[in-house]
Amino acid sequence: MPSFDAKKIFWVLLNVALAVLVVGLIYGIKAASFYSRSLNPARVISVSAEGKSVVIPDVAKINFGVISEGANPVDLQTDNAKKVNGALEFIKSQGVEAEDIKTAQYNLAPRYEYDEKLRRSLIVGYELRQNISLKLRDFSKISAILGGLPELGINEIGQLQFDVDEPDQYLNEARKEAFEKARVKAESMAKQNGVRLKRVVNFYESQGYSPMPLYAKSEIGGELSSPLAPTIEPGTQEVTLQVSVTYEIR
Repeated sequence: MPSFDAKKIFWVLLNVALAVLVVGLIYGIKAASFYSRSLNPARVISVSAEGKSVVIPDVAKINFGVISEGANPVDLQTDNAKKVNGALEFIKSQGVEAEDIKTAQYNLAPRYEYDEKLRRSLIVGYELRQNISLKLRDFSKISAILGGLPELGINEIGQLQFDVDEPDQYLNEARKEAFEKARVKAESMAKQNGVRLKRVVNFYESQGYSPMPLYAKSEIGGELSSPLAPTIEPGTQEVTLQVSVTYEIR
């Protein structure tokens, strides 16, 4: 009986050892395969391509404000607030939502002049700047707003610019076109050189608008001699995206 038990134990241990060896070989092969895939292949080709998507801007951005100067800062704040509040009421009456109106700057600062007799700088007055950042989604309101602001005391209007509020969908279109072009280009190059494409080894992209932003051709800003509303044309924008793709070849 003892010899029989010893033989039985021997075969059990042998089977266990074989099972462990098989499992180890399987994991070893997988690890070796993974490691080999992680290494940069010796034979590769790299191609680059560009994708484009033409879009019509859907938002206009304007910065406007009031610059006030005087000796009394309290009077400046009162005068400035009246003009800006009047402008905001006018803009809201044109259907612009409050979420598209934001105070971009509020700055009260002294103005200095150098006194030769005292040989030091003295405060001779104050300057108050308040600027509002505005988004317009209804382009039919642009001319009326730009033409109406100066009459309300607004003496600073920034350069009007057009943009795309949600550019991701257009970038995706451009990205798809760019990678498709890169694949076609790589396949053509491989065929001409008697090789075949395998897996993608590496890729990257760079993106942007061209032009970005698109500025309206309008003489708005500074001193306006006429309340005539300008004619505004938003035009179109071109979303561009460049990709570079590296393929393994065989």
